[in-house]
Amino acid sequence: MGEKVIVKLAVSAKLRMIAALALALVPGQLWAKPDTAGTDRAATQAIVKQCAGKEDFSDPAPPARLFGNTYYVGTCTVSVLLVTSPKGHVLVDAATEQAVPSILANIRALGFRPEDVRWIVTSHEHFDHVGGLAALVRATGAKVALSAPAAAVIAFGKADPDDSQFGTLKNFDVAPVKADKLITTGSIVQVGPLRLTAFLTPAHSTGSTSWIWQSCAGDECRTISYIDSISALAAPPYRFTDHPDVVARFRRTFDAIAARRCGILVTPHPSVSTLFERMLGDAPLAPKDACQNYAKLGRGWLDTQLAKEAAETRK
Repeated sequence: MGEKVIVKLAVSAKLRMIAALALALVPGQLWAKPDTAGTDRAATQAIVKQCAGKEDFSDPAPPARLFGNTYYVGTCTVSVLLVTSPKGHVLVDAATEQAVPSILANIRALGFRPEDVRWIVTSHEHFDHVGGLAALVRATGAKVALSAPAAAVIAFGKADPDDSQFGTLKNFDVAPVKADKLITTGSIVQVGPLRLTAFLTPAHSTGSTSWIWQSCAGDECRTISYIDSISALAAPPYRFTDHPDVVARFRRTFDAIAARRCGILVTPHPSVSTLFERMLGDAPLAPKDACQNYAKLGRGWLDTQLAKEAAETRK
């Protein structure tokens, strides 16, 4: 073999090595190819099959692409989303502590690295959505952005005595986590090209927060709205009737949600917004009236609860 050929091969090998090292240093895989970046219906079908009859908050589900660079990595009954970029990722919600191994496994199964998650944002301060937060922070090294009311509860690790579900939640402590950033409506969590905008929706809890961002598949971009829970649930002896200020807070939140164009709506419990059915194509993925219908659902829940309480008072 000639000297020039040997030099050329050596240079080629070195370039391949440099390219491999460069790719290894890039957070996770790069953006999905445009022709394969829509909703992954086959993966969603796998979720539906594995989750049939499952009701526990921690029952593991396989991952699936929701749209573009946004992926479902949560459990059968609790949503967790991974929003990815070449500069690092954002995890939306944390599920339960028991669910953390499956969340991390899902991130890896998609070809990403948990340690490339830069921020974790949450919906509200109940154990089924932030119970896994401390463990995920340890596994990823990510920072945490929370609303001030949620931060106060999560830093303590115990349920808020003023929460309408305190009678139940008091039995479920979470590992304390300190917020790295306090957010309010309009606050932005940014990682490279990712920009997730906070939208306070204090209904289900005082710290309830929703998140909105753009996810793109090739030239097609969609708004994804992760709108927090708005169900009016009460654990005895709590009665919404005795708290008109809380009822007014719920109604203001319903109005604020109804005024939005959700795009692709995702809720902390996927069944509430029929997420898997929409990902399968059984219903439109992004109906124009998604936010209005969700707010209507919340109003119905609250009115039903108030009517129930009124009937009990008359007994």
